[in-house]
Amino acid sequence: GPQAEAEAPAPEEEKPAMTAEERESILSAAAAAARPFTAADTAVTSATKPEFGDYQCNAALSLAKSLGLPPRKVAESISEALGPRLAGVFDDVEIAGPGFVNLRFTDEYLSDAAGLMDSDKDRLGVPPSSDPDRVVVDYSSPNIAKEMHVGHLRSTII
Repeated sequence: GPQAEAEAPAPEEEKPAMTAEERESILSAAAAAARPFTAADTAVTSATKPEFGDYQCNAALSLAKSLGLPPRKVAESISEALGPRLAGVFDDVEIAGPGFVNLRFTDEYLSDAAGLMDSDKDRLGVPPSSDPDRVVVDYSSPNIAKEMHVGHLRSTII
C-alpha cells in the first residue's frame, strides 16, 4: 500500500524564562517536602551534664516521630553511621535513655589538639583561610555611668 508521509514535528513554543522568585519558591518547596525535620532538629550541642560526655545530639527524638520509628532505633542508626566517621576524635558513640546520642572526645584527640595549639602560638592551629574576607569592627563606647538612650547608637550606626 501507499506509504504515509511522515508529518514534520510542530515547532516548539518558546517557554518564558522562570523568574528568580519562582525558582526560589520551587526550590524552597522541594527542600521543605524532602526534609521531615529542620536543622535545629539535628543540632549537636554541648552536653548539659559532664556524665553525658562533651556533646549531645537529640535528633533521634524528633526524627523518630516523622520516621514512625522508636527513638532508640533511630539513635542506633545515627550511631552506626557516625561511628566510623568519628573514630579517633570521639570514643564510641553512646546512646542513653530513649534515644539521646552522647559524644565524648578521646584523650588522644584532646592531647593532639592541645599540642598543635601550643606549637602554633600565632594561629593556635587554625589554618589560614584560602579566601579571606576583610571585616571592619568598630567599637562604640557609650558612657556606662550614664543612662543609655538612642543617641548612644549614633556613632555605631555612622
